[in-house]
Amino acid sequence: MTFSLLVVPYPDPRILLDATAVPADRGGVGRYVDALVAALDSDGADLAVVCQPRDTSLYTSLAPRSEIIPAAESLATRTARLSWEQTTLPRLATRIGATVVHSPHYTMPLVRSVASVVTLHDATFFTDSNLHSMVKARFFRTWTRWSLSRAEVCVVPSAATAAELGRVAGADIRTLRIAPHGVDTDRFHPPNAAEVKAVRERLRLFDQPYIAFLGALEPRKNVPALIRGFAKACAGMADPPALVLAGQPGWDHKVERALSQAPHKLRIIRAGYLPFDELAGLLGGSLFVAYPSLGEGFGLPVLEAMACGSAVLTTRKLSLPEVGGEAVAYCGTSDSEIAAGIAGLLRDTAERDRLAEAGLRRAKEFTWEQSATQHRTAYGLAAYLRSRTR
Repeated sequence: MTFSLLVVPYPDPRILLDATAVPADRGGVGRYVDALVAALDSDGADLAVVCQPRDTSLYTSLAPRSEIIPAAESLATRTARLSWEQTTLPRLATRIGATVVHSPHYTMPLVRSVASVVTLHDATFFTDSNLHSMVKARFFRTWTRWSLSRAEVCVVPSAATAAELGRVAGADIRTLRIAPHGVDTDRFHPPNAAEVKAVRERLRLFDQPYIAFLGALEPRKNVPALIRGFAKACAGMADPPALVLAGQPGWDHKVERALSQAPHKLRIIRAGYLPFDELAGLLGGSLFVAYPSLGEGFGLPVLEAMACGSAVLTTRKLSLPEVGGEAVAYCGTSDSEIAAGIAGLLRDTAERDRLAEAGLRRAKEFTWEQSATQHRTAYGLAAYLRSRTR
């Protein structure tokens, strides 16, 4: 699916990108913002980044040509950050002469004198609200609607997300710009022996083969079904592999129940949040990566796993086929379907090798340079649309 937009030449706008919502432990959104900032800076964009004080050094190194502005206020809570966004951010944009404010995580200043671009990462707060806490789902549904109605342009990472927003939130596709994510090949690459060894030693895996999962342990990631499917696939195996669950702790309480019900002979490791420099070793050192998500706006862990030379097992939900194409293996989302997918890849070494090679080739099609170019088009369009309303 493609969407055509009127693109009008517009003088290169000055962009203020609000990175204050990025958490200290970088998940998918944090990796998106960090990589986009670096790519925009490298591409020569007229860029200013406002961030949490703890991130000043990071963004200074990522974007040496850009203006990095630490937020003066304490923004430790969501309430404090939202209040700052509605009051201080618009004044900051005016003070530094910004033409466009880019808000990369659903919310935006409702009253401002410059153009607004908002990134909407997915539509699951509408389509699968049960996969989120009630408060979180209501909050992001409200802000998605506000951003769709008030921002000049909304950026989405996939055609699937654009279509879903049109279907469930009444989005005008003329205000949407599709900008797929890229992959940071400095961090996500086929690992060398030392990188694999470091992860194995950290997790005390030694020589045991393992299947990897990377992502927050939240209901949307379908981790309880992965655990049960892994147990079914390994039933009767004399030397089963381990399952490594890496990522931030989430609020999926069913994970603990699934872990408690798994056979004691199986080794399932909750690795928690791992440093960036260990993720290539984790993903590339695995037998394959299993990511049986119930729905993604993009699916960055799938792309990152492919870039690390790992075979990937995922689902056909929403955007995941846009990322994986024919370079990944697919399964359903139930325990039994996941078990069948795992068992098939455990048996077929040649297929794992084929997928790993195909994944590496496909991952090269997704670059942050291309994403930065698409974002800059969105900024120019937003500035043009704003100028027409004055």
